[in-house]
Amino acid sequence: MICKKTDKEVVMKRAKKTELFLAVLIVFVFSLVPLFLFAAGTKKAEENKVVLYTAHRETIVEAMLPKLKEETGIEAEYVKMGSADVIRRVKAEKANPQCDVIWSIGAEQLEANPDLLEDYTPKDWDKIDPVFKVGNKWLPYTGIVMVFIVNTNLVPESEMPRTWLDLGDPKWKGKISSSRADKSGSAYMQLCTVLNIYKDRGWEVYKKILSNFVLSGSSSAVPRYVNDGEAAIGITLEDNAWVYVQGGGPVKIVYPEDGTTAAPDGIALVKGAPHPSAAKTFIDWALSKSTQEFLVEKMGRRPVRVDVKAKGELPPLSEIKTVPYDFAWAAGNKDEFVKKWTELVMELGL
Repeated sequence: MICKKTDKEVVMKRAKKTELFLAVLIVFVFSLVPLFLFAAGTKKAEENKVVLYTAHRETIVEAMLPKLKEETGIEAEYVKMGSADVIRRVKAEKANPQCDVIWSIGAEQLEANPDLLEDYTPKDWDKIDPVFKVGNKWLPYTGIVMVFIVNTNLVPESEMPRTWLDLGDPKWKGKISSSRADKSGSAYMQLCTVLNIYKDRGWEVYKKILSNFVLSGSSSAVPRYVNDGEAAIGITLEDNAWVYVQGGGPVKIVYPEDGTTAAPDGIALVKGAPHPSAAKTFIDWALSKSTQEFLVEKMGRRPVRVDVKAKGELPPLSEIKTVPYDFAWAAGNKDEFVKKWTELVMELGL
């Protein structure tokens, strides 16, 4: 005999099944909560991270990144390289970018590689001096000036070089420190400065200067060699030299009387940057009034903002003989100029 279940029994059985299903569902949902929280935390951490490739000297990086963290909450990872090495690495990673921002490298390198960069208009773009707005997809970061740094213990005032031509005097053989134009953005700008000033005679003048060089793999090492007496003269950036003057070293800055370059170094958003929001915040911060004032006061850099003044100890640009610098020309001829430079280095046995 088959007993039929009553409607009440059926309802109760279904209710039990429903309760069991809900219990399993609740356990499952709560088991996912840590995963959701972990994912949310990871995403937030990634949004507060920026990866920088830079040619900045180490002391500037170490001074600025804690300030970045304090003022924006962004944690920065950085790799320090020469300007040419920065570009080579970004090119190699083009299919899978690892860098967010290229920070303070020779602007010719950026001008020559706009395909690696993303357009970005920073927050205070209207405060940037129009004279520095010369880049194709890259932005001006600070104003830099090419100078000579001279050891006053080794070179009397009466014998100090006053022009680029003076650096070609044979008496300075093996006594001038310079970084490599195939590695350093600043050294390449120095080469282009001589070619720009002396036009058809440019390579002739530069070869004489080059023959007196002791080449360094690091541009930041050049003023240190002069300060320590390992070289009598160095060709470097104004702010790099200023650090040793301020430190009381036996050194003096000389501004070439036949002309020099005063131009911006560059900062740029990398195309396909893995942390674009943090990258843009970093660029805005780097060009902000407070950061530019910090660079002026503590680092001896010249600002690119119209509402920030250069450090009082530095002469105004109006008192320095500068020559217009064409970044497109320097970038467009880079391969040819570096090849010629390399041939001369080999010919001179440097």
